[in-house]
Amino acid sequence: MDAENLHYFEKAPVAKAVAHFAVPMMLGTSMSVIYSILNAYFLGTLGNTAMLTALALTLPLFAAIMALGNWIGMGSGTFISRLLGEKRYDDVKHVSSFAFYSSLVLGLIVMAVGLPLIDPIVHSLGATYDSFGFTKDFVTIMLIGSPFVVLFFTLENIVRSEDAAITSMVGMILSVVVNIILDAIVIFVFHWDVIGVASATVISNLVASVFFAFHIGNKSKFLSISVKWFKASKEILSNVFKIGVPVFIMSIFLGAMSLILNHYLIEYGDSAVAAYGISSRLLQFPEFILMGLCEGVVPLIAFSFTANKLRMKHTIGFTIKAIVALAVVFGVIVYLVSDHLIGLFTNDPQLIQMGSYVLHVTFLSLFVTGMTTLFIGIFQATAQGTAAFVMSVIQGITLIPVLYIANRMNGFHGVVWSLVIADVVAFLVGAIILYVLRNKLQPDLDNLVH
Repeated sequence: MDAENLHYFEKAPVAKAVAHFAVPMMLGTSMSVIYSILNAYFLGTLGNTAMLTALALTLPLFAAIMALGNWIGMGSGTFISRLLGEKRYDDVKHVSSFAFYSSLVLGLIVMAVGLPLIDPIVHSLGATYDSFGFTKDFVTIMLIGSPFVVLFFTLENIVRSEDAAITSMVGMILSVVVNIILDAIVIFVFHWDVIGVASATVISNLVASVFFAFHIGNKSKFLSISVKWFKASKEILSNVFKIGVPVFIMSIFLGAMSLILNHYLIEYGDSAVAAYGISSRLLQFPEFILMGLCEGVVPLIAFSFTANKLRMKHTIGFTIKAIVALAVVFGVIVYLVSDHLIGLFTNDPQLIQMGSYVLHVTFLSLFVTGMTTLFIGIFQATAQGTAAFVMSVIQGITLIPVLYIANRMNGFHGVVWSLVIADVVAFLVGAIILYVLRNKLQPDLDNLVH
């Protein structure tokens, strides 16, 4: 059944297969970073640092909503790829239908719970007197639109899981294009500032979700969003949650880390928060390129895990070489033009200096964060739930005490450097876990960790 549609899973040369899965994902994720950067750019044209601060403060909330989509999407997507490897096509339809409807329900729960608690949420994000109103506006719109945001991240994952990497990329780019167009309209025509930027983000996710749903309903060979295929069996729940929950926890930790960082940075003024917000968005571009590479090959690793483990080994080895090459290229670029990059967003000399410094420091860990993402992808693809769970919490657990100590010892510089230390620890833990699991995954994996 539909064997020819699995060509890149089964028969294509490894380098070509990795490119087929990873390049569209890399392009899609890089585009998503571009519109994140443009959100800051459009608000920056208004010359109000409090708006940029609000945008930075709301990153943890967006990360939490995105985490729900990745919970269902990554958990379902890796399970779908393994089911395809076992040629269990009816079960794929059950899982994809479950993913669609459960993500909508989760988004509605977020909206119902979050809106009555809007003020406490804004306070917990660390909003100052100047940025409180702008932060509240952004949070309100994001909570209202949370069902569409959760659905978008879920559908992107499951579409990619069936070898429709191009379609996944098109959907992500569609959301970016719609977002950019709406950003320009709401800022320069309607003058809606933060409310407009938040609304543009939600609407772009809705448009892309409709695109993915249309593809699944009319063009997909394996997936379904029909309610008649909906099934919440013990096997589906177990496999989706085993991988999805660690992904969710990891995303929440990333959001919590951003929240904790903001609380520390606010001690050094709004300029420190804004500088970190701008720098983190610029850093997201190479990080998301590497993330796109590592997440893009997850369906290929998952399929090969059940169908051809030697091919899985070759896929991982090739991906490691690509991570090294990309990390070197991006590192050189940033160290040459960091001041000019920060200068695109602000004319404030202090912001430029602080932002450039944050970029220089955080780029030191680009390679290890790429490798850590690959480790996590391997654990997700091969259904190693415990390993994925450990990786999902280790960075956050490390960052909290390091951040406290570094801040007391070296102030602002310590806060920035604590990120690098936490990244290195996560990388080392991931390498150790992979070594321990090498025989369980495949004896030949031993060659990859020496």
